[in-house]
Amino acid sequence: MAALKKSMSTDERQIQVRFVTKQEKYALPEAPFSIPCGIKADLLSVLVNNLLRETRETGWEEVEFDFLISGEFVRLPVVEHLKLKDINTEVTIDIEYLERFPAPEPEDSLNHDDWVSASHCFKDWILTGSYDNTLHIWKTDGSHKTTIPGHCGPIKGVRWIEITGSLATFASVSHDQTVMIWTVDLETYAVERVHIGRGHERSIECVDVDKNSSFLATGGWDHMLKIWAATSDSVLTTEIDDGENQKLSTVNPGKSLRRTPLMTLPGHKEAISSVVWTESNEIFSSSWDHTIKLWDAELGGLKSEIVGNKSFFCVSYSPLNQTLVSASADRHVRLYDARSQEGSVVKSTFTSHVGWVSTVCWSTTHERLFISGGHDNILKLWDSRSPNAPLYDMVGHEGKILCADWSNPSLMVSGATDNTLKIFKSQA
Repeated sequence: MAALKKSMSTDERQIQVRFVTKQEKYALPEAPFSIPCGIKADLLSVLVNNLLRETRETGWEEVEFDFLISGEFVRLPVVEHLKLKDINTEVTIDIEYLERFPAPEPEDSLNHDDWVSASHCFKDWILTGSYDNTLHIWKTDGSHKTTIPGHCGPIKGVRWIEITGSLATFASVSHDQTVMIWTVDLETYAVERVHIGRGHERSIECVDVDKNSSFLATGGWDHMLKIWAATSDSVLTTEIDDGENQKLSTVNPGKSLRRTPLMTLPGHKEAISSVVWTESNEIFSSSWDHTIKLWDAELGGLKSEIVGNKSFFCVSYSPLNQTLVSASADRHVRLYDARSQEGSVVKSTFTSHVGWVSTVCWSTTHERLFISGGHDNILKLWDSRSPNAPLYDMVGHEGKILCADWSNPSLMVSGATDNTLKIFKSQA
């Protein structure tokens, strides 16, 4: 309060503002206020709380607010923000305020025997992959349920395909050049490898599943994007018996069924680092060749591409806002509208990491929020309206972050070279 009085009583030049909000419970009367042009967001929050306290008949509990001017969070003194946005200070300026997204809280740390390079959450379950060639299934309360051997190289990608009752299906890809499809009974934790997909000629780096849980997309160091069947359709499987004879068959739980790709899409010139299936049956792929490509998964054709300045290590697509965020070797996160017909496809650049950004992931419930992790050991929570500073830094890792996931709206997870998967509880 003393800081606010000092700020408000200074001889500093004043500007006229109007406080507006879309959150009706925090609405103020529409009247202009004079504030010091150098005031910062923390004192703006104190000011708005004082105004709300004066307009309420009952007791008022302090609320932390964030502030937007021209659609971007205020992270600098107001006058500097206005200069950057080229906004006239001689007119009344609308400042939108909203309740600050609560800080994620450290929830748990899941220990592995080697680097944690892949993770995916679905409902109450967490699937992880490690550089010791093993897969792990955990409950979201941190309890370890089973360790799954089978690959003969480090795991680079995992995905739950579907969970129906107590039966779950998931996929994993590895340096051993295979994609494997597994089933697990979530009551007994009996695991069965039902398919082994062979077709890549070098390490497979990434995997994703389509919205209908029917197909997988993979990419790897052979520069190829491949599409596979994710279901147990007998037309698409080849059974391998003890005599190495092959025949079309339905799934036999006691045997592994060899699977070949349904489609191979060449086009990248370097390793494919990430694949993302959209709700429109399209696939985004990012690559070390400095490009992000958009493919028609049904027709097998290239629809468009985005060219960057450095290698891309990860992309994440949001069906809520139909935009893409990317992780790159230049330490920046970028937001793209790949379907933009006007202006640049790069809509924002987010700068805070001090090392390579290795992973990004959109929230599945908040259209403006996403996380990023990097070789600076930090997981960051971003709002797309705050490109110059993250909402929060989530620390705890003692090694480079290799993967992150926010598929479960309540949990943000990140795996790193410190052999741990950190879990942070989302408070909203």
